[in-house]
Amino acid sequence: MSAADEPSSSGASVASTRAPWREAIVLLVALAGVALAVRLGVWQLDRAAQKIALQASLEARADEPVLAGPSLARRVEDVAAQTFRRVHLAGRWAAGRTVFLDNRQMDGKVGFFVVTPLLLDGSREAVLVQRGWVPRHFDRRTNLPTIVSAAGRVDVEGGVALAPSRMFEFSAAASGPIRQNVDAASFARETGLDLLPLAVIESADGSNSFDGLERHWPPPATDVQKHYGYAFQWFAIGAAITSLYVWFRILRPRRRRRTE
Repeated sequence: MSAADEPSSSGASVASTRAPWREAIVLLVALAGVALAVRLGVWQLDRAAQKIALQASLEARADEPVLAGPSLARRVEDVAAQTFRRVHLAGRWAAGRTVFLDNRQMDGKVGFFVVTPLLLDGSREAVLVQRGWVPRHFDRRTNLPTIVSAAGRVDVEGGVALAPSRMFEFSAAASGPIRQNVDAASFARETGLDLLPLAVIESADGSNSFDGLERHWPPPATDVQKHYGYAFQWFAIGAAITSLYVWFRILRPRRRRRTE
């Protein structure tokens, strides 16, 4: 063997010892990618199943008797059993305690959800009512619209919710009329109102059309097909990773060896 041949032999030896490690790393990365894609696909299917169960619950509770003020849950742990139940309340608006939940959308437009406490008839208790949506001023975000609230007794129809529409916020501390979220317990401490641990989303029944609020509330379980679409994409990504690994690391090297 000549001296010129020795480096080539040494290089081939080094490459042969490193190749198994490279193969192991590529295999681990491929397996991790497939596992992640499959896990995310299964998660999307679980989300779709949850939405289907929610829709079934909505349809079942729509047939249950309408709740009145005395029948509403007084304990936090009892609210879930009444969620989405229809409700008919009588009382007076605490209009001075109205808050505007910012960055809420309706029909593709950005604005505020208007939330006002309703003082229940024949009781010292109150309940937060998500009354409707108003557009935000284009140039001045803090320029709030005037909300028309009847001064006397009002009847409110709607559905029970765990809380008014919520969004992520960096700090739970909030004050003033414009807020990201409003929590019944903290708002009760702030205002001195005896608030029930739930909310009511007011429906459009014709009698409240004078206040100018929009109430095109989307059903909670209308986007099931979106989750199926996402699941298909994640499973397709997992299949693509598997196919690429099999082709580049198994089939193509075999073809090369046959042609050499």
